[in-house]
Amino acid sequence: MKKFNVTVNGQVYEVEVEEIKTSGGAPKAAAAPAPKAVPAPAPKPAAAPAAAPKATAGAGEHSIDAPMPGKVVKLVASEGQSVKAGDVLLILEAMKMQNEIPADADGVVKKFNVAAGQSVKAHESLVILG
Repeated sequence: MKKFNVTVNGQVYEVEVEEIKTSGGAPKAAAAPAPKAVPAPAPKPAAAPAAAPKATAGAGEHSIDAPMPGKVVKLVASEGQSVKAGDVLLILEAMKMQNEIPADADGVVKKFNVAAGQSVKAHESLVILG
């Protein structure tokens, strides 16, 4: 019997291997026994809050889309609020930076397609302005 230390995913296991000699060839190693300790699996991350179905822009309305993937930190404006071009609608965190997403034109916030804490993809509709 030979003893070996084997490291798997940062966990060290001690295994014993028995050498078996055969009559006509090279020695073969027997299968190692199961490890003594098994690390616990990592917990699954919590799911982001579910959002209402996405609204699409109708006649006289347009969508403000995410310029990059990220996570919505805060909704600054509210539905029904009048906004001017440049007013901040929401805060989007991407690559550990908080980005202010502004209105691109004067109008009224018709619908938010996202909620605080929600992850978004690039070019996903965030807000409908009318």
